[in-house]
Amino acid sequence: MLAKVMSFSLFGIEAYPIEIEVDVSRGLPAITLVGLADAAIKESRERVKSAIKNSGFDWPAERITINLAPSDMKKEGASFDLAIALGILSVTNQINSQRLKDYYILGELSLDGSLRPVRGVLPISLVIAKSKIKNLFVPMQNAKEAAIVSGINVWPMNTLRR
Repeated sequence: MLAKVMSFSLFGIEAYPIEIEVDVSRGLPAITLVGLADAAIKESRERVKSAIKNSGFDWPAERITINLAPSDMKKEGASFDLAIALGILSVTNQINSQRLKDYYILGELSLDGSLRPVRGVLPISLVIAKSKIKNLFVPMQNAKEAAIVSGINVWPMNTLRR
């Protein structure tokens, strides 16, 4: 099974969209992360796993492959945690995958499933205002910054559950 979730990354102050593909397949339980991810993103495997379990969801006992596309652009930071978690929950049918296609998703996860703020929300919001998708999930602490930009819908979240 495959799920696709949209997020953003920064290169300096320039924001560019990232498609996060999550595939869950038969095999020994493992997580493989590809797509020029830095150490903070690679560490997200442990944050996401703990956040999913501690939020009352089931962690799949299967092989999980996560692709951050485009593969040739370097990705940094922990802002993909929430998107990766929602991709895993979507592909395992624990949340409605159809709703995710209309949102960009940003947020760092704590081990308990709560969200921490991320940097770069303003330049990301400016790019979203010019894009087809106008909805943005962000940590509660980033909501005011994102809402400065008119023409987008900001959906603040406190935890992985909402």
